[in-house]
Amino acid sequence: MIPKKQFFIAILLAALSGSILSLLGFRLFFVKNNLVPPKVSYHYKDTSVVVPEGMNFIYSSEQAIPTVVHIKTSYSKRTASRSGDPVEDMFRQFHGKSWTPRSSSGSGVVISEDGYIVTNNHVIENTEHIEVTLHDKRSYEAKLIGTDPSTDLALIKIEETHLPFLKYANSDNVRIGEWVLAVGNPFELNSTVTAGIISAKSRNINLIQDKDNLQVEAFLQTDASVNPGNSGGALVNLKGELVGINTAIASETGTFQGYSFAVPSNLVKKVIDDLKKYGEVQRALMGVEIVDVNAEVAKEKNLDAIEGVYIAKVTSNGGAAEAGIIKGDVIVEIDGKRVNSKSELQAIVASKRPGDKIDVLYKRENVEKKTQIVLKNPKGTLEIIQKTDNKNVQAMGAELSNVSDEEKEYLNIKGGAKVLKLGKGKFAEIGVQKGFIITHISQNGKRITIQSASHVLAITQEADKNNEGLYLEGIYENGDKAYYPVGW
Repeated sequence: MIPKKQFFIAILLAALSGSILSLLGFRLFFVKNNLVPPKVSYHYKDTSVVVPEGMNFIYSSEQAIPTVVHIKTSYSKRTASRSGDPVEDMFRQFHGKSWTPRSSSGSGVVISEDGYIVTNNHVIENTEHIEVTLHDKRSYEAKLIGTDPSTDLALIKIEETHLPFLKYANSDNVRIGEWVLAVGNPFELNSTVTAGIISAKSRNINLIQDKDNLQVEAFLQTDASVNPGNSGGALVNLKGELVGINTAIASETGTFQGYSFAVPSNLVKKVIDDLKKYGEVQRALMGVEIVDVNAEVAKEKNLDAIEGVYIAKVTSNGGAAEAGIIKGDVIVEIDGKRVNSKSELQAIVASKRPGDKIDVLYKRENVEKKTQIVLKNPKGTLEIIQKTDNKNVQAMGAELSNVSDEEKEYLNIKGGAKVLKLGKGKFAEIGVQKGFIITHISQNGKRITIQSASHVLAITQEADKNNEGLYLEGIYENGDKAYYPVGW
């Protein structure tokens, strides 16, 4: 008769042997069918928790959190306006305009050890002061290096060294279903981490409106929770690399409702590199107008497949025209990458610079052809556009400057040139006073909207050369409009 102790030991060994054999059989089944189950790993010796490989967010969180900063912006906004009451308006003119401080906040990502930080343009636009607070609670006044409204990105800098920073991932390699983390400061809650997956790529949600119609939307879509304050924060992969800058949420309430959108890192890197080097983004263009190919377009244009991007118009001096592209062609591939939407094509081209060449596979009357296009800048040349300093100019005996964004908002104007000083010349002769803002100039029966001080200089120089009369329209700082004829 077997002793009870030995009996229970035998039963336990048999059970363990059966479990091991079952696990081995389970493993062999998955290996045989190319369905290898996830491995498990222990990331820390002081924990007994076993986490499947590819599901542990601790490493990527620890890489990203120290690099994500809290950005607070502030500006003074005029609250006084023309009331229609002459006594009240006179009081405001005499005592000055009232100002109310306004502020907002967002996030940013340190991208170099010497203090360069990327964020969204909408986080810092129209601000006077940018305060950056690091994860370790050190605060700095940041300098604005440059902005790109067409991608909603901006570059700022603080004076510090040896900062932790995030490395860029190749966002072209990001896959739908891949785990990502969103790191930012929602609702003033610093260093918040949320997890999700990449839900879609190359999303165009018609968010960005650019005055030159050069907006680029090819967002990474994720279900990682993002809320107000996350804008400008990091979207990282499980390696702790930057795959995108969190920019927008899909919401009817202003808070997270399931999906958020990030500018992909490849586009971020190109834009930020341009801003650092040139002060302006070097936008490359093919010189075409494009539309997505859907079932309706394919039927209407007699296309043999619902694929690619349809060429609706070709600019005469653009690179596409020079390469032989014509209206009605369908681009299906650029540099070996299939393109099936406007946003995919725009993202590829936006990552290039004027003068770069792209290899294009396209269809004409359903026959595939190849060509190479030399990309150009918006002016139709191959030149690199350098940022010009906002220097004052001298025109008609007066010193002029560009109008500030704050003055545009207060006076409800789109641009103009402001008279800073008056000397001997036409301006003084016709009665223009200091502080007058020129918003329009009529020349040869054409009413021209003034964009800058240099714009006024160019018009007045031409008029002086041709002995042409001008008619100035504008507004003073108190809201009074004025008109001045100029003769030679």
